[in-house]
Amino acid sequence: MSFYDMNINFIDGRSADLTKYRGKVLLVVNTASKCSYSRQFTTLQELYEKYHHDGLEILAFPCNQFNEKEPGNHSEVKAYCDNRFKLTFPLFEKIEVRGQSAHPIFQFLTSQAPFLGFDTETASGEWMKNFLNEKYPDIYKGDGIKWNFTKFLIDRNGKVHGRYETTTEPFEIEPIIKTLLSK
Repeated sequence: MSFYDMNINFIDGRSADLTKYRGKVLLVVNTASKCSYSRQFTTLQELYEKYHHDGLEILAFPCNQFNEKEPGNHSEVKAYCDNRFKLTFPLFEKIEVRGQSAHPIFQFLTSQAPFLGFDTETASGEWMKNFLNEKYPDIYKGDGIKWNFTKFLIDRNGKVHGRYETTTEPFEIEPIIKTLLSK
């Protein structure tokens, strides 16, 4: 099974045909609009505007599993993201991204790109590692999603190219996106 074979709906309830994203470079992100990392929506939107015409798609999957930072229903989440961040990339239905109830999309992604740790050379990476180890040690274990705004980059052939944790800002991935788009 590939990423494109998964079943999911857009946030407005319409069925999403992921095969329409074949041949594109995808940045798949689990999001939460009330999270302090939601500031990344701004840079994600900037990347989308800059590279969408070259074949970049950003696919956002709201999730309420981490400190209940996505509490609203689908229409509330969509309205907030539209009004606050002016998002034009696709938002999908709210799902779970880790544990027994993790959506198959995120089961697939984490199986293809295991957790390699946080960059503890940065203050934010060190903080996130310590925060999870102290407050949520079960979340820190294994390859599951660790927090909101974990990002997966998928190349034009559908291969998961890389996993970027919460503390990796979207602009840090831009050079890799540009390289994948040029292939």
